[in-house]
Amino acid sequence: MSARTPPRFVVRTMIATFSTVGLILAAVFLVVTVIVRDRVRNTVVAHLSNEQTMLATLEARRASEMQAQAETLAESPTVKAAMDTYQAEMSTSDGERRRDLFSTVQREVDELASRLRPDILAVAMANGTVVATGGRRHAEWPRAFAGGVLPSGEFVVLPTGVFRVAAAPLTFGPTVVGYLQLGSALDAEYAAQLTALSGASAIITAGDAVVAGTLPPGATRALTPAVLTTLPSVDTVELRGEQFAVRKLLQYGAVSVYVLESIDSSAHPILSDTLGALALIALVALALAGLASMALARSVARPIHTLTASLTHLAGSGGLYAPVARTGSSLEVDTLTDTFNNLMATLTAAEAETRSTYVGAIRALALALDARDPYTAGHSERVSAISAAVGEHLGLAEDDLDVLRLGALLHDIGKIGISDDVLRKPGPLTDEEFEAIKEHPTTGARILRSVAFLAPHLPIVELHHERPDGRGYPHGLVVDEIPMLPRIVHVVDAFDAMTSARAYRPALGAAEALKELWRCAGTQFDAEVVQALAATLPTFRLEDHRFDAAAARAGRKGGVIAFNG
Repeated sequence: MSARTPPRFVVRTMIATFSTVGLILAAVFLVVTVIVRDRVRNTVVAHLSNEQTMLATLEARRASEMQAQAETLAESPTVKAAMDTYQAEMSTSDGERRRDLFSTVQREVDELASRLRPDILAVAMANGTVVATGGRRHAEWPRAFAGGVLPSGEFVVLPTGVFRVAAAPLTFGPTVVGYLQLGSALDAEYAAQLTALSGASAIITAGDAVVAGTLPPGATRALTPAVLTTLPSVDTVELRGEQFAVRKLLQYGAVSVYVLESIDSSAHPILSDTLGALALIALVALALAGLASMALARSVARPIHTLTASLTHLAGSGGLYAPVARTGSSLEVDTLTDTFNNLMATLTAAEAETRSTYVGAIRALALALDARDPYTAGHSERVSAISAAVGEHLGLAEDDLDVLRLGALLHDIGKIGISDDVLRKPGPLTDEEFEAIKEHPTTGARILRSVAFLAPHLPIVELHHERPDGRGYPHGLVVDEIPMLPRIVHVVDAFDAMTSARAYRPALGAAEALKELWRCAGTQFDAEVVQALAATLPTFRLEDHRFDAAAARAGRKGGVIAFNG
């Protein structure tokens, strides 16, 4: 009679198996939680840094536009005349005449304010005494400023809030008869605009207090003076148990503006999905462990071996994810496979969203670079769209077209390092200025090289000024040494430049531009690409080829682009 295994041994085996599996799963839960939170934190910090760069650029432009508006308003002849009369007659006039003089100035200010509807519009004498005010919040403006008239770009902290001020002199003939002050409140509405642009919360602080913001009330109350003093020097801050990434947008004296994004809120959906999937995996794993302690090793080892082989193949594929097929040998193993596929799909979607955020921020930066000069507005988008159309005519694969669209959109990203004085110079460039311009391809490639998934686009950014005759830059490559995608962007870039107006010349017609391209084909431009461009233009539609990060392969609709000539 064969010996039988005592029941106590089976129980002990199952306890040992379950304990081991339980400890492993607990460690996996812990490691996955730490890894996911760390990756989400890095993603949020990187995203906020990109948004900080974008918003800082927009804020600088907003301040510049506000100053320009103040200077334009200060040229109003009626306001200047009213202030000149006010200063000349005020000290020698009786009470009724003084009231008339003041009413005249106030009427002119109200007229300007009714058209512009600013927060503050005021005129002041040279000694800083405010004569008249208008605007939505004119009642909050002081009647005088210690030390004289505010310089442009200064921030004023009042009991009712913080204001950005632009000031411009009112000159009547050779005499400065006063100053025009234009004020914009940094209030809850301003903070809401920053949040709408960046997707992150914003706060405005003055000294050791929060003036306005879009943080939840509990988090705002946690911003004590001690916490506020640490914000400029930290990447993250904990408010009422919730961790926030923080970036300073601007600072002027005691006034600071910050953007904050909750790391915990960003991590919660991913952690919830991931830990939920891991919990299901844990249940299945425990069930398999129980069966393994009582069933034959062969009935469990075979499907586990099949799944392991699939995962090994996935691990050796360089991270390229494809759903693991069911083995069909075990319900438990198939459930494990489905759960794994769901988990991988969730992580893949999160990675795609991260990539989309990177691309969106870089695309916004490229468009902002174009907007530095009104003559180049839309240039990068047009080059991207026309290049894609030429690539389709040349029969490029869809993957190459995707690389071409984004690479062409980013081709001039390196011009971020070139000053406006050079980029917007209306006349010919000096040798030194042209050498500075020639640095932008290598500068752009260096900027994008830190983002791994943009590696396929680097040749376009770095080589789009190379010429077939070897006289291009930065490397002086010739003919076949230049990849096809940079050749396409080189031709289209030149075509769009010629058909766009500049301060120093009118735009050429499309026919004239093509004639010039043909004249230089084979030396300055690739002849095959010039031929493809000429064949593409008659039926070209901008919206059919515009870069769309969210739906690069979706059905396209749009209107016909118009070229001069």
